[in-house]
Amino acid sequence: MVASLAFFALMDALVKDLGTRYSTMQLVFFRSLFAFVPLGYLIYRTGWADAIKINNYTGHALRILVGVAAMFCFFYAFAHMPLADVVAISFAAPVFVVALSVPLLGEKVGPKRWTAVLIGFAGVLIMVNPGAGILDPVAVIALIGTVFFALAMIALRKLGRTESGASVVFTFTLACTALSGLALPFVWITPDLQDLALLIAIGLLGGIGQIFMTFAFKHGDVAVVAPFEYTAILWATLLGFVFWGEIPGLNIWVGVAVVMLSGLFILFREANLKLPRGHARRLQTKR
Repeated sequence: MVASLAFFALMDALVKDLGTRYSTMQLVFFRSLFAFVPLGYLIYRTGWADAIKINNYTGHALRILVGVAAMFCFFYAFAHMPLADVVAISFAAPVFVVALSVPLLGEKVGPKRWTAVLIGFAGVLIMVNPGAGILDPVAVIALIGTVFFALAMIALRKLGRTESGASVVFTFTLACTALSGLALPFVWITPDLQDLALLIAIGLLGGIGQIFMTFAFKHGDVAVVAPFEYTAILWATLLGFVFWGEIPGLNIWVGVAVVMLSGLFILFREANLKLPRGHARRLQTKR
């Protein structure tokens, strides 16, 4: 799991660097297309029959739409904000999942989890630092991406009942490649050889990170593995400082601590209640 987050952090750093020279949609295209190289191995291991078998077309379509929207928002934010700030805001996803699962899934949420949700929202406000009622537009985009990712996780809960992991990964990656590819004629910038190598690396790193995360959740207990997702803030802080001299402000550290405590409480509370979170988490793709 820690290695998975390291691969994703390296990918995010490349997105941040290339995002100043190429459109977000072009980055999404390379992220999706070349992720097929490592993901092809995962699909080969599980079998192509599972990968192309679809039972819930509507569910896949909804997951694809919110998933692509989430990836676009995160990639745009990475290019215009410090790495650690975007990662910190993304930690609020479990908080939004709980809040949205009530109207969208009809789940019953007790007072303890609602309290954790409210605390998590307070942490988000600390991080985005609204100050005088004015929000940073890019921080808002990162927050919108987090909401879309939460919607994707909710969609995955439903898909997990009828679809295989290989099917969800394959259809999402294929659709993401196709949708971003449609925009390429309007945003394409021809890269030089060095940038082309970096663009390809975005897809390879993302695909490898996804495989590592899948294996981690497959062979480890969710309540043990999931908390290690928070190591992403360490990788993002290190890379942001080394390459861009970025140091997260005090509001980010305070806010992420509040959100992490909220998220961990929600995670362990759901584990104690034996809610079906594991399968959805194994299929997630945030970026």
